[in-house]
Amino acid sequence: MLKKAGTLLLICASLATWISCGKTTNHFVYAAINASNEIYVFREDPNSGVLTQLSLSPIGAGVGIQTLLIHPSNKYLYASNSGEGDVSLFAISSDGALNEVLPRTPVGVGPTAMVMDSAGAYLYVANSGGNSVSVFSIGSGGALTPVGTQVPVGLSPLDMAIDPTGSILYITGNGTLGSEIQVFSLNAGVLTSTSGSPYQTGTDPQGVVVSPSGANVYTANTNDDSVSEFTSASGALTPVAGSPFGGSTFASPNSLYISKTGGFLCVTNKGSSNISVYAIASDGSLSVISASPFASVAAPSVIAGDPNGEYIFVGNQQAGQTAVQSFAVTASSGILTAIASYKLPGTATSIVVLP
Repeated sequence: MLKKAGTLLLICASLATWISCGKTTNHFVYAAINASNEIYVFREDPNSGVLTQLSLSPIGAGVGIQTLLIHPSNKYLYASNSGEGDVSLFAISSDGALNEVLPRTPVGVGPTAMVMDSAGAYLYVANSGGNSVSVFSIGSGGALTPVGTQVPVGLSPLDMAIDPTGSILYITGNGTLGSEIQVFSLNAGVLTSTSGSPYQTGTDPQGVVVSPSGANVYTANTNDDSVSEFTSASGALTPVAGSPFGGSTFASPNSLYISKTGGFLCVTNKGSSNISVYAIASDGSLSVISASPFASVAAPSVIAGDPNGEYIFVGNQQAGQTAVQSFAVTASSGILTAIASYKLPGTATSIVVLP
């Protein structure tokens, strides 16, 4: 028995540079760097949240790369290229490497945000320069086929989110109501504006997220330092009492992430260089947890979580301090614990994690 234990110890030690003993499946973290037209790739140790940049990183991408999205099959990664009006498709290798499949697919002017249904059947691309959404069906090998023509949406999209059923699309931006959320029902990739849409929200809604149940929608309102809370009944939105939720401690909220359990909302606050964490009540209302906010390196923007719900990764965008920072998440309390920061050559405009 002692000999076996000693052997196991030696095995763990010899593998220390690859994985920690415990979970043995590494995840890969991808960060889009808009200024350098590159994707940085890290291996995440699932036992510690520590990142190691791969030797193959960075990987060249399209001009003005903006948003990354991973197909549910975990075989493909898509990237919107705002500087050249197209979307790139990459095949993902078992070692985390990306191999671009050419040619790139043309979309509208200034493609930024992208969302996909959970089945991986349709891709929706927000064209911020053209006030429209391009829709594609996803076929063999991840290939994209246009569904109809670009759909005018009457605003310059800031962000998008899709509900868990894949039947409702939410788009934030500035339109007829000022800052608003537009809601569309989805049927085989066809967008239909819902009754009651658009809905007014806080100023400059840079981020939007839907709860895992689909019952709640939240927007990060950058210019009025608040988060708006809505209940959703098949896409019909009703503000939660007391919405929007704000506070001077949390300046310029930008991106949103809901914990895997659905119990906590994390918000990056660019202006105050911290991350606020809110407990989500059964009615969708928010309350700041007592330990919040949690300091970040500087000007946090984009945020993503790992598949186990144990770690989050935040892109910091202040000049001279651009980095990806990792945090451990306590599932029962929502408390964040800083792990490490990893330098990047420019601002990360999107971060995704491969399960």
